[in-house]
Amino acid sequence: MKRTALVVAAALATVPAAADDVIQLPPVEVRASYPLVPAAYRETPRQPYPPAAREQGIEGTVVLSVQVRADGRVGDVRVKTSAGAAVLDESAVTTVKRWTFTPARRGPQAVDSWVEVPVRFVLSQR
Repeated sequence: MKRTALVVAAALATVPAAADDVIQLPPVEVRASYPLVPAAYRETPRQPYPPAAREQGIEGTVVLSVQVRADGRVGDVRVKTSAGAAVLDESAVTTVKRWTFTPARRGPQAVDSWVEVPVRFVLSQR
């Protein structure tokens, strides 16, 4: 019996005695962040086909991970997937470093972002 009385007394102690004892806190504000609008190509001059690769008939696709800065310029460039020929990979990296992009945006703010850029090297069939 004593134990039941203690539990009830403890429960009653947590309930405010009167409405005047309730402390009103200001509301918590939860804001939804702006969605990320991805970067897009702006100026993308074509890379020259490396002469050594052309002579050997080498073709392939390089996939690059490219950091697009908030000002639209290219930051870091990394080879994500090789074309299987270092000469094609190097040509793609060198060329993409000169490109410009429309930067990603989060609401009205331009932000740094990463994009994947595939670069295909295909010999003409004329």
